[in-house]
Amino acid sequence: MKITQVLITPMPRPMPEGMFDPMPEIVATFEDGSRKTLFAFYPDEVSFRPSEFVGLTEQEAHTLYQQKDTAYLRS
Repeated sequence: MKITQVLITPMPRPMPEGMFDPMPEIVATFEDGSRKTLFAFYPDEVSFRPSEFVGLTEQEAHTLYQQKDTAYLRS
């Protein structure tokens, strides 16, 4: 089942105020209308645009995250 829409929840406030703010999450809407939070991420390490996820499956979305995270860790 493919993703049709993505919401990225708000980014944390700048430090030190945002120290305990939640990390942004990727919330996907699928072809059948269901919604699911796929993952949270550290915005100082990786970034996403909602359009990157449209047309992907849930597994492909997780693979995209892993690829970006691995690239950050190797940099």
